[in-house]
Amino acid sequence: MALNSMLRRVASTVTPLAIRAVRSSRSFHNAIASSLSVEKRILERELHRGGFYPFMRFSTASATKHSSDESLIGVLQSEIECAETEESPDHKILEDLPDGFPFEIQDTPGERTILLKRQYQDEKITVEVDMPTVTEEQEENEDDEKNEEEGYQSSVPLVVSITKGNGLSLEFGVTAYPDEITIDSLSIKQPEGSEDQLAYEGPDFNDLDENLQKAFHKYLEIRGIKPSTTNFLLEYMSYKDSREYLQWLKNLKTFVGK
Repeated sequence: MALNSMLRRVASTVTPLAIRAVRSSRSFHNAIASSLSVEKRILERELHRGGFYPFMRFSTASATKHSSDESLIGVLQSEIECAETEESPDHKILEDLPDGFPFEIQDTPGERTILLKRQYQDEKITVEVDMPTVTEEQEENEDDEKNEEEGYQSSVPLVVSITKGNGLSLEFGVTAYPDEITIDSLSIKQPEGSEDQLAYEGPDFNDLDENLQKAFHKYLEIRGIKPSTTNFLLEYMSYKDSREYLQWLKNLKTFVGK
C-alpha cells in the first residue's frame, strides 16, 4: 500500500513535467514554423512587387538593348570608314578659291546651303547655293554606252538676290549645270517688312522674248554668275555633301553610343 501510494505521487509529479516539456517543445517548433511562414510570405510579396524575377527580366532586356546598340554602332562605323575612303584628298584644294572668283563664301558646318556675298558698284549681291541634285537628261543618244554615261547630270540650284540701296531687290531662281546656266524665275522683291505681299511677279521666264532672256543672262554674268563660277560651285557643293554626310554619320554614332 505504501509503495503504491509513493508511485502514484511520483507519477503525479513527473507527468505534468513531461506534458509541459512536450508542450514547450511543440511551442518551440511552432514558433519556428510560424517564423518561416512569415518570412515566406514576405519573400513572396517582395517578389510580386518587383523583387528578383523582374530584376532578372529587366537585366535581360537591358542586355538585349545594349547588344542592339553595339550592332548599330558597328554598322555606322563601317559606313564611316567607307565614306572616309571615298572622300578624295584632292577635293581639299576646293577650299582654295580659283582665280577671279568674285564672291566671299560663308560655309557653316551642319547646314545644307552656303552663302556667297559680294558688292558690285551700289548693289549688294547674295547667292544661296543648295546641295547638288542629279537629274536624268531627256535626250536619247544613239550610242548606248554614251547614253549610260551622259544619261544623268549634276546641277546646283541657286537663288541670286541683287539689292539696291533702297532695299528693293531683283531675285533670280537659277539652275547651274556643267558649263551651262538656266534662269528658271525672275521677280522683284519689296524691302523687308513691306505689306505688299501680292505683287505681280511677271510671266514665266521662258515666256519672255528670247532677246530679253539673253540680256538677263548677260546681266547675271557681269555680276559673277557665269559658268566658270558655277562649275566651281558644282565641285564645291559635291564635296560639301560628302563632308556633311560623313559628319552626320559621326553624330549618329556619338548619339547611339551615349
